[in-house]
Amino acid sequence: MRTASYRRDTAETKIAVEVNLDGTGSYDVSTGIGFLDHMVEQFSRHSLFDVTMKVDGDLHVDQHHTTEDSALALGQVLARALGDKGGIGRYGSAYSPMDETLARVSLDISGRPYLVWKAKFTQEKLGEWDTELIEHWFHSVAQTAGITLHCELLYGTNNHHICEALYKGFARAMRQAVEIDPRKGGAIPSTKGTLSD
Repeated sequence: MRTASYRRDTAETKIAVEVNLDGTGSYDVSTGIGFLDHMVEQFSRHSLFDVTMKVDGDLHVDQHHTTEDSALALGQVLARALGDKGGIGRYGSAYSPMDETLARVSLDISGRPYLVWKAKFTQEKLGEWDTELIEHWFHSVAQTAGITLHCELLYGTNNHHICEALYKGFARAMRQAVEIDPRKGGAIPSTKGTLSD
């Protein structure tokens, strides 16, 4: 089982995250931000990764530290659970429709963190969550997980649908990328022989 856990305690946030890449999509998420909980739950369900995430953040200041640090922690456990990445598909892509919205997410578990973000929101908040933090969440996950990540909104008008389509697309692309390909025989999917930074 490809599992990992991570704890991070600072003056701004206290975080505990666990992940099982070979799970069933079960989750137990509590960040203190309802819409962020909903998105991490969507990520878990559609990737089939089991995710436990508990965050106690300085929400009396704002939502930035909770959003950023929880995403950094999730990226950390994903990287740990992947280990040397032997045998994985490495690449993943997904189109994600939701009513009038269509998003496309493509990624490479390359060891080289990079985010290309082509999506915009027309309202400042979803629930109580600041929409300007959504791009930052994806950037932070890509940074610590070592993912080259491209997120695009192809079209859509409903801000809830846009956000959810991006998270579901990310989940399905990750599921594809981490699956073990038996033809690879456990080999690292790179001519370099490594997928580390």
